[in-house]
Amino acid sequence: MSRHLILGGARSGKSRFAEQLAIDSGLPVTVVATAEALDEEMTARIARHRGDRPRHWRTIEAPRQLADVLRATCSEGSCVVVDCLTLWLANTLTDGEAAPTLSAIEERPAARIEQDALFALLPSLPGEIILVANEVGMGLVPESPLGRLFRDEAGRLNQRVAALCERVSFVAAGLPLHLK
Repeated sequence: MSRHLILGGARSGKSRFAEQLAIDSGLPVTVVATAEALDEEMTARIARHRGDRPRHWRTIEAPRQLADVLRATCSEGSCVVVDCLTLWLANTLTDGEAAPTLSAIEERPAARIEQDALFALLPSLPGEIILVANEVGMGLVPESPLGRLFRDEAGRLNQRVAALCERVSFVAAGLPLHLK
């Protein structure tokens, strides 16, 4: 049983690193993909990620209810890659709305409930689990209150998940830096 959080910026190589770790595990691999194809650009990104993965890997699309999917999917002798926690967070905060208001997000208890379910479940999950997340707190301060809320929520999520993982790596320019 092992949990590994991989953090990094956009196009840092974090998904590629996670995929290599999954290959190196020698175990059957399931990818839990959290992205939703809500526009052409995201559809192309999803297609690129699918094309990069070995064809024999199983993929489960889970934009929400991540804890339920992990509970049903993780098992001894398997490797599960969650790509990515940041998109999952955005999905839970916005609940599918294209342009939610700050007050709508702040009033949405489902996001907190889903996070709490993940935090409670993660320590007991069997098998190898690799979680990918964006580090969004190292750039410019977002202009909007909504952007700042998301940055703060992502930072809190990453901290809580990192505390529950045995290993944490930060990837920049395709190179992993092992933090824990």
